[in-house]
Amino acid sequence: MSGVFCVLEGGFSLNKDKMFMKKALALAAKGQGRTSPNPMVGSLVVSADNLIIGQGYHQKAGEAHAEVYALGQAGDRAKGATLYVTLEPCCHHGLTPPCVDLIIKSGIKRVVAAMEDPNPLVSGKGLARLQQSGIDVTCGIMLKEALILNEVFIKYISSGYPFIALKAAVSLDGKIATYTGDSKWITGDAAREFGHILRDRYDGIMVGINTVLADDPMLTTRLLKGGRDPVRIILDSHGRTPIRGKVINNGSEAPTIIASTEKAPENKIERLKLAGAEVMIIPQDRFGHVDIDILMKKLAVRGITSILVEGGGHVNASVLESGLADKLYWFIAPMLIGGQKALGPLAGKGVKNLSEAFTISNMKLSSLGKDILVEGYIMNK
Repeated sequence: MSGVFCVLEGGFSLNKDKMFMKKALALAAKGQGRTSPNPMVGSLVVSADNLIIGQGYHQKAGEAHAEVYALGQAGDRAKGATLYVTLEPCCHHGLTPPCVDLIIKSGIKRVVAAMEDPNPLVSGKGLARLQQSGIDVTCGIMLKEALILNEVFIKYISSGYPFIALKAAVSLDGKIATYTGDSKWITGDAAREFGHILRDRYDGIMVGINTVLADDPMLTTRLLKGGRDPVRIILDSHGRTPIRGKVINNGSEAPTIIASTEKAPENKIERLKLAGAEVMIIPQDRFGHVDIDILMKKLAVRGITSILVEGGGHVNASVLESGLADKLYWFIAPMLIGGQKALGPLAGKGVKNLSEAFTISNMKLSSLGKDILVEGYIMNK
């Protein structure tokens, strides 16, 4: 980030700025799971006597930005007021006009932004135009919170890869199923409901063919208040996904993508396409499986900015070892399963020495009914 704009300027109350930015961040979060591939953004217009006279958030990609809603509510009262926004206002033409033009025209006296936009099309240019127009600019208020809010967008726009989270439900002794494969249900109702909340938030959900063959899952979002179904992504090197499987035939409008390789027979590929699935032929990695790195790049090009991995041990291990996994949702149930042949959440060869192990940072523990949820960030090597 440019140090030119992300400097706290004197003459204003930092506590006041934080108070209003906190409200703007809460507004922005209302768009979670709906703004992709855009970021979540919230905005407030605050009068000289500290009254909120306009507010809004980016509700859906292609629709008005947060600043448009906030300034629209404020109307003529925006003249001489302060605009709080969780992300640097855009200065380029996309699906909507540049927000900086509207801000300048509105007569706003001061703009307070939580962070610069990492999008190269903006990246400081929006704040520069505001400053050049005579508007006071402050950036960096509640920066840490803003970075966490838009962690998905930041990785996607900066790296060209989706943000990837691994989700698993394990027993206290680290098993995801018994030696017979029985896994329903390790966690309780509250944990499973939160799992569906995650599906609603992420653009895609990914599993391996073994999960599809064993469980015949729908991979949809099932919440009492409804929700958005993620794009279903199946790692299936040989095209073994059943054409009558629920992952293809469940009435959902969300597409199903079968990521396969040249090892899949053409007749199976054609049958999957006729059944309604999209098939992507991906080069093989050194083990003869779908190359995760190449697949993720292709999915990002499709505008899929985030993926929740709900696979078995082999899929989890391959994503982890690819170095692309970002976050962890690890549900731990108060039960012991035992058995050397019982399945664990990570297969593969594993690391040789503890010094090579993946570590988890910023770990947070919470209770969901009888279960514990461990959230954290995966430190890639």
